[in-house]
Amino acid sequence: MKTPLSRRTFLHAGAASVALPLLDAMSPVGLRAETKGPQPPKRMVLLHRGLGTYHPLLTPKNTGKDYVATRYLKPLERHRQNFTLFSGMSHLGYPNSHTTSAAIFTGVGPNGVKRGDDIHNTISLDQRVAAEIGGETRVRSLTLNSSNGAASLSWNNKGIPVPTTRGRAEVFRRLFIEGTATEVARELDRLAHGRSILDDMRDQLKSLARDLGATDRERLDVMQTSIREAEQLLHQEEAWAEKPKPDIDAKESEFSGKDSSWVHGDNRWYQLIRLALQTDSTRVIVFGIGEHNPTGVPGLEIGHHDASHHGKNPEKIEQLARYEMKDYENFAGFLDLLDETKEAGGSLLDHTQVLLASNLGDASAHASNNLPIFLAGGGFKHEGHTMFDEENNLPLSNLYARMLQKFGIETDSFGSSTGVLSEFG
Repeated sequence: MKTPLSRRTFLHAGAASVALPLLDAMSPVGLRAETKGPQPPKRMVLLHRGLGTYHPLLTPKNTGKDYVATRYLKPLERHRQNFTLFSGMSHLGYPNSHTTSAAIFTGVGPNGVKRGDDIHNTISLDQRVAAEIGGETRVRSLTLNSSNGAASLSWNNKGIPVPTTRGRAEVFRRLFIEGTATEVARELDRLAHGRSILDDMRDQLKSLARDLGATDRERLDVMQTSIREAEQLLHQEEAWAEKPKPDIDAKESEFSGKDSSWVHGDNRWYQLIRLALQTDSTRVIVFGIGEHNPTGVPGLEIGHHDASHHGKNPEKIEQLARYEMKDYENFAGFLDLLDETKEAGGSLLDHTQVLLASNLGDASAHASNNLPIFLAGGGFKHEGHTMFDEENNLPLSNLYARMLQKFGIETDSFGSSTGVLSEFG
């Protein structure tokens, strides 16, 4: 029997190396999964809701797996064994502001977000993982958002935002639509031309740096980091340009066109995310769930943002509850999709860390403490409801460091962590 090639096999030429695309000789995954063979790869999906959660309807009074399900947890009952709800967690020292969404997945120290219009960020959790394994798939990572104008949730190691995609059809075409022979040749020419431009820019920057002061050299270093990342993406795109895309039953029309409601739209995003993971087109995805409107959803009469700033008005709280129930029903449906997708050694959910978070606890007060944090799947031994001190929160980045370790990345810190949540999972 032939030994499968390692997924981390590289081609070397001088000082350069290019990761091989996923070949048939490598372990079968996604739509090519079989009942025998090496374990499927690990994946990570980070989901963000920007308006917090009304905690009395979310957080159980008791902890552990035998908690009494609250209104918001009832849609997730069938996944009770598959997730942990954390309470009493936050990024310590953050201001009470919507703008902290930009740092939800970075956990940068509070000095980095002390001014909403001047954020000095660090690398986000998804990009830390993508730097480790992103060369093994057609797309290094996906940063998605259902809302126009929303802040970036994904940042590179120099604190530069990663471009966000807001069109499902665009993502579908990138992952699954084959170009003609002429289009593929044109794309290869484009990639080669782009690389030559980057080579010229790099040489010019080196020459320029010799005549600059320390501060300006630091700025140029940020630019050079962006150029290096662009080169890596070009190498990756070249390696995959002539390899066939996955053959799937889904059609582009299923993901394009106008949504009947935001509930329908978010569910279509979840279906596309599942398809991207299932076909091993990428293993790292960030999805920003936008603010909602009442259009097309029975029982909703005011906007989501208005309802979240309820000022303890019972009528507005009930409107907020209806929005949030739909969000949690959608989240439960996404976990269904992953759990139903079987592959070697279990399901897609078993091999995917799914984090659902918000940068606000109580949106009505713009409070940045006591954040609603779910972690599902990923091979963890989930504990139902885990509660930390609501007056002195545990750093959320301690959980992020644990997630990295579970992913196989050797680290004992991330962002503003003070340790690793080692007792979990």
